Amino acid sequence: MTTSRHAIGSLHVSPLCLGGNVFGWTADEERSFAVLDAYAEAGGNFIDTADGYSAWVEGHQGGESERVIGRWLAARGNRDSMVVATKVGTHPEFTGLAAPTIKRAAEESLRRLGTDRIDLYYTHFDDESVPVEEIMTALDDLVRAGKVREIAVSNISPERLRASLAFSTRENTARYTAIQPHYNLVSRDTYEGERAALAAEYGLAAAPYYALAAGFLTGKYRPGASPTGPRAKGAAQYLETERGQRVLAALDQVAAARSAAHATVALAWLASRPTVVAPIASARDTDQLPALLAAADLRLTDAELDLLTTASD
Repeated sequence: MTTSRHAIGSLHVSPLCLGGNVFGWTADEERSFAVLDAYAEAGGNFIDTADGYSAWVEGHQGGESERVIGRWLAARGNRDSMVVATKVGTHPEFTGLAAPTIKRAAEESLRRLGTDRIDLYYTHFDDESVPVEEIMTALDDLVRAGKVREIAVSNISPERLRASLAFSTRENTARYTAIQPHYNLVSRDTYEGERAALAAEYGLAAAPYYALAAGFLTGKYRPGASPTGPRAKGAAQYLETERGQRVLAALDQVAAARSAAHATVALAWLASRPTVVAPIASARDTDQLPALLAAADLRLTDAELDLLTTASD
């Protein structure tokens, strides 16, 4: 993977962000460490997690991913060379974005990660019961205290995003420097339009999640097949749509022409989109990682980009 870095505020990140949602879930600690080691050895420095990962699993409480990452950072002694992003709002004990919740949740994330600062701190899902002024002031307090370096936002309406950015500008508080939207070849309207326009207007760096559409864009799901695995149902839904079938055919064509994995092509397309700095993709074992890392070095031609974009319309 190219060692070039892209800016998110004061941070400099690699062009592929490693998703940590699988750590402590479908990847046990040993496999998680192996994936993290391989990613770092390839030049990667940008890890994404959340305080709620993986509370959806029976017997889990949330924070499992943060704990695995924290133990890996401690074992490798490489905290200063990694950019760690986490999110607030979905841990079962710290839901929502009231100011006291944000501050207590941040302390718990710091504890689980075994660090004194969070490099990039996202609001995971907006909490419309809380005024944006309260949310932004709480995040600003964390930045001023040195516990958070940069703040960011994930799932939010364009109206609330604009109000949040306007408040920060008006009151001279810390301002969002990144956005993590749901965005990929089969889900474009979840970001394109007003959200992307706001990101461009305010200079927000986009780090899309579901970059591979729950695995659909790896090309392993095909009509007539019986998909298996924890994400199979989510990925298989795209097979039932005309757009999904068009995108799969276009990926087949480009992947064959470039001797590249489907995932590599899908991520390379995403990385080419306006405002996108680092797509997020996860790997539950090291065999899945090379196709993800290769995306940073694949430059699709204009014709290939047009083919994929047209197929995804």
